[in-house]
Amino acid sequence: MALTDEAIQQIKEMILDGRLKPGDRLPREADLAESLGLSRGSLREAVRGLSMMRILDVRRGDGTFVTSLEPEVLLETMSFVIDFHQDASVLHLFEVRRALEPAAAEMAARVLTADQAAALDANVEALSDDLSIEAIVANDIEFHHLIAVASGNPVLCSLIDGVGGRTQRARIWRGITQADALERTRREHRALATAIQQGRPDVARAWAIAHIAGVEDWLRISLGEGATTIPIDTPIDNPTETSTDSRSHPQ
Repeated sequence: MALTDEAIQQIKEMILDGRLKPGDRLPREADLAESLGLSRGSLREAVRGLSMMRILDVRRGDGTFVTSLEPEVLLETMSFVIDFHQDASVLHLFEVRRALEPAAAEMAARVLTADQAAALDANVEALSDDLSIEAIVANDIEFHHLIAVASGNPVLCSLIDGVGGRTQRARIWRGITQADALERTRREHRALATAIQQGRPDVARAWAIAHIAGVEDWLRISLGEGATTIPIDTPIDNPTETSTDSRSHPQ
């Protein structure tokens, strides 16, 4: 094992066994290197690597601290990777959504609170005919976020938010190019929300699969055999110019 990897492993073990807790300040570099039996250079490289992974927070002039270690912080690195693949692998992102979001819907159906049920109702009711494409997509993203939060699993929620938020371009594109599907959006959102609110995990999972698979199948057909990218000449930069009649289900 390289010395830097060994240093990373030792610091990670200090966090896992509780010697370092979220928000704790690391000992001085010289003291920590001596206690771990490492060179200061190896320790410095380890700290740099762990800070890139958002495990440590290096504050110039103040010291190095363990971050909150909350899932949304630790998964920022994953979001950075997804950003580089949001167009080239858009179908891959929808495949991941189809794997994750049914699980969230099933879990939410088991533990949904009254406040979360009310928030789902409000979101579905807000999906009106006079919304712009951008507003429809924002409503859709919020709907799926509410379900992810209601699952009670913050790691799953962060993963869904990270993947789903980066399919916005595809959702807008569908909203412009496929006509007369807004009512279907409301119907599917309502059915999924109702299954969750009624505490029916299997039904909620089934609706979530069907809901996301619909746009995935549409993308496969629209992009053509072997394609994964959204055409660069698709006029998505000014979606509000599209009439209400052609608004679609962004999913």
